[in-house]
Amino acid sequence: MVLTIKDISDKDRNSVLHPFTQLRDFASGKSGEPTIVETGKGIRITDAHGTELIDGFAGLYCVNIGYGRTEVAEAISRQAHRLAYYHSYAGHTTDELAILSDRLVKMAPGRMSKIFYGMSGSDANETQAKLVWYYNNLRGKPKKKKIISRQRGYHGCSVISGSMTGMSFYHDHMDLPLPQIIHTGAPHYYWGANAGETEIEFSARRAAELDALIQHEGPETVGAFIGEPVLGTGGITPPPQGYWDAIQKVLRKNDVLLIADEVITGFGRTGSMFGSEHYGIEPDLITIAKGLTSGYLPLSGAIVGEKVYRVLEDGAARVGAFSHGYTYSGHPIGAAAANAVLDIVEKENLPGNAREVGAYFQAQLREKFAQLPIVGEVRGVGLMGAIEFVGDRENKERFEPSLKVGARISKVARDRGLIARAMPHGDILGFAPPLITTREEVDEIVSIAEKAVRSVMDDLVRGGLKI
Repeated sequence: MVLTIKDISDKDRNSVLHPFTQLRDFASGKSGEPTIVETGKGIRITDAHGTELIDGFAGLYCVNIGYGRTEVAEAISRQAHRLAYYHSYAGHTTDELAILSDRLVKMAPGRMSKIFYGMSGSDANETQAKLVWYYNNLRGKPKKKKIISRQRGYHGCSVISGSMTGMSFYHDHMDLPLPQIIHTGAPHYYWGANAGETEIEFSARRAAELDALIQHEGPETVGAFIGEPVLGTGGITPPPQGYWDAIQKVLRKNDVLLIADEVITGFGRTGSMFGSEHYGIEPDLITIAKGLTSGYLPLSGAIVGEKVYRVLEDGAARVGAFSHGYTYSGHPIGAAAANAVLDIVEKENLPGNAREVGAYFQAQLREKFAQLPIVGEVRGVGLMGAIEFVGDRENKERFEPSLKVGARISKVARDRGLIARAMPHGDILGFAPPLITTREEVDEIVSIAEKAVRSVMDDLVRGGLKI
């Protein structure tokens, strides 16, 4: 039986609980039909109606190698035909898993030792929390369990990772955050700096606030600090000058572990293989997902540093087996996909492309948007960037939320053939295209975005807004 587009839409509407979707509007059809994505090639996807869209957000920051890479499909097929599944409990492994783990430990920044695998960034950060608690129990510090995250940080949607996420709409009506997760200030200089404060001074203040929070809670109760090298969903915000150096000094002083959430920044997006390398971060634990397989299969990892792992191993004789694991931990097909993806990342030097084409991308964003009267800030690094829109540039005043400026610009861009994301916490248009993006494709992305911004700006003026 051949299904029509309407058949598929009806089945979807009647059976799928979609994430981050207004349920009543979707169920009633008010928000339109589901977008049925059928094919992808390079930086473009095509829907069931034949409409082609530039994916300026790489799925959700993850399709770094682009769509349609047959090398990965072939690796998946080979592994599926050879061995589709076996668990990794009690020392079982596969060649793909052993090869992947060895290359990741050697590739990762800092002194890393082992990797625990999951299926998503959310579950990897759940694992990180358990590792922090386990580590401190084993070294005789059972009170040292609180984890500090940051406002506007994003670390997932599960119970602990959702608590780590520092955005209220992830918590509302979900009984989050849990009390052992606490939050400190966001490293966003544009909105957070005091008048006349330099970036270095702002970073020093954020570090002092973190230290004060740790002293207030009691250093003996704080086990870890988690942060993305670059804020992702919280606005695609690179850290201000001196931020990570100042933060790490506070953590070392208070014996607090550093979890680097590299789910977005890992594997080249900043122009370095890892965001930690880019910003001089020396993590104790590293979270990876997304770019690990470029989204071709679900796979995540919690990379454990030597300092933490040594305590775990030394405690084994006393406490027995490491009692944490998932049925699909280290799935052989996921490992095969990851190895094929990393082969492409290394062979084609995608971090280098993100650095070189990314520099051009950042320059084009600033040239086309920085002087527009509704643009407050243009920011980014490598192949990730954001434009933040404000109602009053001079006084740094936001638009009225009811105007939905960011969402309107995102919709106009999509209507013109570009997927760019309306980010939360303001009127922000975000970009994170695949790392294979060329200069010519950057020109296409920026041109469509500029037309969308100017179109909405004209609508605002026609509506009586003075800009």
